[in-house]
Amino acid sequence: MLAGDKRTSFGGLHATTTKVHRLGDGRLVGCAGNTAQISEIVHWLGAGALPEQLPACQRDPEKCVSALVIEPGGRVLQYENSAHPIVIENLFWAIGSGRDFAMAAMWLGQDARHAVVVACQLDCGCGNGVDTLAL
Repeated sequence: MLAGDKRTSFGGLHATTTKVHRLGDGRLVGCAGNTAQISEIVHWLGAGALPEQLPACQRDPEKCVSALVIEPGGRVLQYENSAHPIVIENLFWAIGSGRDFAMAAMWLGQDARHAVVVACQLDCGCGNGVDTLAL
């Protein structure tokens, strides 16, 4: 299962958006970071993730978004400031500002959806609802 909150912010103003997606090949993608860049990285992943087409902003470690990809077989990949992902071998994982709260909730036996609910209660950068997708 992949879950994510729906909060995005523009300075002091926040809005609601979707940050978890299912790609055409069945992969699940959840992102954290600048919402405009999230759209760009999701499009890049869906178009084949060719290294030479990595969005320019994604190469900057200060500006890149985090993208968590779950493949249909269950392998978990994390993209940061490179076209080449990190393979995550943990039983569960979280990204974004509420990740520490979500990780603690999962360590205590909660599923991904409930972990995001906990993060939304404790981290001011999280909120506006929860989206979930399952393989």
